[in-house]
Formats: sequence, C-alpha cells, structure tokens
Amino acid sequence: MTRGVFLDFYGTVVHEDGDIIREITRIIIDTGSTGSAEDIGRFWWEQFQGMCAAAHGESFETQRELEVRSLRNTIECFGSSADFGELSGRMFAYWRSPDIFEDSKAFFERCPVPIYILSNIDTHDIKAALEYHQLAPAGVFTSEDARAYKPRGELFRLALESTGLTPGEVIHAGDSISSDVRGAGQAGIPAVWLNRAGRAVPEGVESAGSLLQVLGFIK
Repeated sequence: MTRGVFLDFYGTVVHEDGDIIREITRIIIDTGSTGSAEDIGRFWWEQFQGMCAAAHGESFETQRELEVRSLRNTIECFGSSADFGELSGRMFAYWRSPDIFEDSKAFFERCPVPIYILSNIDTHDIKAALEYHQLAPAGVFTSEDARAYKPRGELFRLALESTGLTPGEVIHAGDSISSDVRGAGQAGIPAVWLNRAGRAVPEGVESAGSLLQVLGFIK
C-alpha cells in the first residue's frame, strides 16, 4: 500500500532553468573570445556534474557554491569578460521563482497520500519556490540536509528515516532517469519516470506522460 509520494521538484513540479542557462550561454558567447553554445553548455554541465558527484559527506558544498564555481570556470575557459556573480544571480533568482507546470497544483490537490519533496537544490531556495507557488508538501528533504546529491542514496534514505516509511510504502517520481529513477531504485524505492517529452522509455522503467498520470501508480 502506498503511504507517500517522494517527488522531485525542478523539471517535475516546476520547469528547469533551461531558458536562463541559454541566456547566460549567449552572454558568454557575446563577451568571450571562443566557443559555440554547444561547447559552452557541454563544458559547464560537465564541470557542474563532476562537482556534484564529488560533493558528499565532509566534502559537501551547496548547489549555489557549485554553480558559482562551475560558471566561473566556464567564463574563464571561454575568455569571457562577463561578471559571474551577476550571471549566477539570474539563475538563483529563477530557482526561487520558477515557472510551474500546468498540472502541478492539480496533482497536489488530488494526491491521496502525503507528498514529500526531494530536491538537489539548496533548502532555502526550494522553500522559497514552494512559497512562491503556494505549495505545501508534507515535508521537504534536500541534498543540503543529506549532504549528498542524487543519485546517491543518502537523500532517499534520509527521507525514509524521517518519514518512518519503508521503500515499499512510497513511490518516487521525477524527470531524470539517472537522478530519480536509478537513484530511487538503488534505495529500493519504486520509481516513475516523468516523461513529458514522450521520449523512448528504457526497458524496465515505469513512465508517465504527465504528473497527474503518476496518480495511477498509487496503490
């Protein structure tokens, strides 16, 4: 019996910061000496992902710290004169007031079991975003709390321990195969891939085309 839903936030409840990233990338191109949008985006993403993978336990750093460092490295790598503080500020502002998917509030209203948010974004940013959209989950667990980022298991285990739920009593839903589906699976939690874009579904993965369709997985 399902007694709770663990829910990713950015890319699942609200839109990712893709538009802001593209805007920042364009500024780096316009103020730099080399590099295409693809080159800059790839370098920045690999920098950030590598930092997240290394940030756990005593080596943990907040997402804001990692974003500033990865963006600064990207600006320097591509010879840009842009102010990394000003550019990262644009991203942080979006994190706190992101655009919401149309079905998200209906999901919160109709979900028959408590909803718990599990997010890699820093605690104060996710709480600001929830307040901005007037969403009230039963609980919020962040990588800052767990001192590790998804897909590592610390965040999932923290949520289970804090709620008193077992892996068989929850489902986790999120838009990332690696962070959400595989991360939850490693903790023994059934997962649903939120596949809004209608991409090919990997074998063995449960998927839903909208957040409201996730309700069908609650037993």
